[in-house]
Amino acid sequence: MTLPLRTPRLELRAYTADDAAFVRDLYARPEVQRYLGDGTRRVTTIAQAEEKILGWDDGYAREPVLGVWAIVDPVGSLAGSLLLKPIPDSGADTATDVEIGWHLHPRAWGRGYATEAARAVLAHAFGRGLDRVVAVTHPANRASQAVCARLGMTHRGLSRAYYDVECELFELRAPAAPEREAS
Repeated sequence: MTLPLRTPRLELRAYTADDAAFVRDLYARPEVQRYLGDGTRRVTTIAQAEEKILGWDDGYAREPVLGVWAIVDPVGSLAGSLLLKPIPDSGADTATDVEIGWHLHPRAWGRGYATEAARAVLAHAFGRGLDRVVAVTHPANRASQAVCARLGMTHRGLSRAYYDVECELFELRAPAAPEREAS
């Protein structure tokens, strides 16, 4: 289940059926979709949005770490999505890798919400034992690459390991646990 999280400014929670109009609006926008997949898969109806939300609910119902979070901004409006999920590999023996990603509404761009939400989800994931997370971006998606840099992710260069396309690959490992002092 997508566990609720908080940051100083944001609430991160599971999507509900009541959020379908926002999900349709977010994933119908060409400026949001242009770097996702081939850029053409749009959610154009409320029924498609409800199906997407139901898929997220079903996919993470018994999952204590992974999920898809609705990002709620400081005034209580939905701002976007934060994803922590298995990443489809391209036959590169990466089937156990976990991806972090973000999709924000244009009205929420440039406010630091993606970085803030991702930090909270990474802390949650690393605190529950996940040891490594990757992010992939379209090579032209400079905004998402900047978020990866702010998160401290290591740029690994171009890769075809995921989604059967060439992407910029970033990686972040869990912080090392502090060593206990000898008594």
